Amino acid sequence: MPISHVVGFDDAPFPRAWRGDVRVVGAVFAGTQREGVLSGRVRRDGANAASQLARLLGGSRFAAHLQLVMLQGIALAGFNVVDVHALFRLTQLPVLVVARRAPDLEAMRAALLSRVRGGARQWALIERLGPMEPLAGVFVQRLGLSRAEAADVLRRTTVAGRIPEPLRAAHLIAGALTTGQSRGRT
Repeated sequence: MPISHVVGFDDAPFPRAWRGDVRVVGAVFAGTQREGVLSGRVRRDGANAASQLARLLGGSRFAAHLQLVMLQGIALAGFNVVDVHALFRLTQLPVLVVARRAPDLEAMRAALLSRVRGGARQWALIERLGPMEPLAGVFVQRLGLSRAEAADVLRRTTVAGRIPEPLRAAHLIAGALTTGQSRGRT
């Protein structure tokens, strides 16, 4: 049975000097139909993304129907790297990390290790998940679903451009909640 009920998460924009919690938005979709929105917060450069996303999902009215979690990149709120294995374990949902282009892993590693408290732990989470792979015009990391399932989900949830609608919607909503209007590319 194909995966149809998806939540896509992205973080809201925040000032460079911000040192607190950052809003994250989850857009819930059934196919290409938006079903709802979730909103919460994670710590800037923190370590609570997986637990906060799992809490949001578990406490939502959408929990019983969700089949997949999509993330716009592996980190939210700066360098709050999502422990994808923990998110998978806590929610029992496959996780698909999507990026428009492959990240510069060496630059990410250097930034984590030199500027982020707990950066070595965050880097270990990135290494554990493995490298991003090109798929359907984007780059992905996946846990709990096959390459073919991931390709199918991307194909069925992408309407315009290369980014799936759950992630596009989360990005637009998060931007509007923070700045009063949406802007920019996902």
